[in-house]
Amino acid sequence: MIDIEQGGFILLDKPYGWTSFQAVKKVQYILKNHFHTKRIKIGHAGTLDPLATGLLILCVGKYTKQIEMFQAKEKEYTGTFFLGATTPSFDREKPVDRVYDTEHISGQKILDTAQSFLGEQEQIPPVFSAVKIGGKRAYDFAREQKEVLIKPRTITISSFEITDIEMPRVGFRIVCSKGTYIRSLARDFGLALGSGAYLDSLCRTRIGEYSLEDALQLEDIAEEYSFKL
Repeated sequence: MIDIEQGGFILLDKPYGWTSFQAVKKVQYILKNHFHTKRIKIGHAGTLDPLATGLLILCVGKYTKQIEMFQAKEKEYTGTFFLGATTPSFDREKPVDRVYDTEHISGQKILDTAQSFLGEQEQIPPVFSAVKIGGKRAYDFAREQKEVLIKPRTITISSFEITDIEMPRVGFRIVCSKGTYIRSLARDFGLALGSGAYLDSLCRTRIGEYSLEDALQLEDIAEEYSFKL
């Protein structure tokens, strides 16, 4: 249980369909109710998209000063790419806008292409992302159907393992640096295969030394703080 005076952090398994902000606000409400206070400072260390699940580190009280330290840690993800189609958001949030041929893609080509992404590289974040451009979020421009120039970021992919191939879906496990967008990696992976791809599912399984196996469900947190969801 969190020491409200000293602060602390909570490992949360973010539910599917929730934004990271919604998860933070729900836990904040639970803590406010338990400690009978109107003010509890809380933030998360690294956004997960609504359609993604997995580890979200919530920093409470004085630990909010350590958010950047948590964010800088290495990340691990598992999930699936859908080959042969693309969407504007690079995931299932937006409908398919184009389909591509996949007959030329062999299992060996998929394995070899994954290995070609290892190491330091430049990556362009998705248009539908929280990247700031002139003080405004990129997704705000995208929703207004305005074109924007998003600068590439330097990222590092230290492991890219293909765990399953059942076309058109390809399972993966990726270990990467801060700032890596797996949705952008899906886009780039499809292009490298001479086709298209989008992110079909995603779960963050590790942040640094902190594992999803040790994370709590919202129901667990509510029970620990005597709150009825």
